[in-house]
Amino acid sequence: MTNIGKMLKQAQQLQQRMGEMQNALGDLVVEGAAGGGMVTATMTGKGDLRALKIDPKIVDPADSTLLEDLVVAAVNDARAKVERMVAEEMGKLTGGLGLPPGMKLPF
Repeated sequence: MTNIGKMLKQAQQLQQRMGEMQNALGDLVVEGAAGGGMVTATMTGKGDLRALKIDPKIVDPADSTLLEDLVVAAVNDARAKVERMVAEEMGKLTGGLGLPPGMKLPF
């Protein structure tokens, strides 16, 4: 088999595995937290926010700024965890390809 034929076959296999990984990410659930767990955000591996829980003890109608900040922090924490997990899975898939550092798939 020529080098190009071999590369095309590897690319097809990679594309199939990436599709499988993307489907699996929809089933992955990650929880981010802020305020010592007073606010938690549950997100899928695809970045869909599924749930947001707020401990009633921190709800102060006179100071909504703190609550807003905690919600943002919890969502960002969940998103960062999702990004790390996706990067790890992509590393497993592309480990043998010899991609240059910093090059991410999908393009």
